Amino acid sequence: MKNQPAKRVNIVSLKLVKETSILYKERSIRSPEDGYKLMKHFLGDLDREAFIVISLDTKNQPVSINICHVGSLNASIVHPREVMKSAILSNAASIMVGHNHPSGNSSPSREDLDVTKRLAEAGKIVGIELLDHIILGDDEYVSIKEKGYV
Repeated sequence: MKNQPAKRVNIVSLKLVKETSILYKERSIRSPEDGYKLMKHFLGDLDREAFIVISLDTKNQPVSINICHVGSLNASIVHPREVMKSAILSNAASIMVGHNHPSGNSSPSREDLDVTKRLAEAGKIVGIELLDHIILGDDEYVSIKEKGYV
């Protein structure tokens, strides 16, 4: 091997940056409907599909909310790595995720069900339980867990 110059390695630190905050009078999420009501503030009027992660503490109180992906008119590519990133940095015990369907139809697609399974598996590995995946339509929602899809 030729004598190569040394490789520079960056020394880094990770930080979770608070952009803003909201008051949540219910204090904890006890049902899919509670999750839907909180998510609707962020996803209700968007014209593109967006995926949200609510990180929860051991008492199911939201500690952070992150819109981890904004997609196109009818698709959002979600990877477990991006979903778990804010949850890990928030010291979450569990998460609830959701996304909107700008078409107004809240029925889950095959991709929605596949993403939910992958997130549940990833959560088991890192010790952060996936409580539910909520799909928001026009003034309605579907809880993937409640409907027994996964």
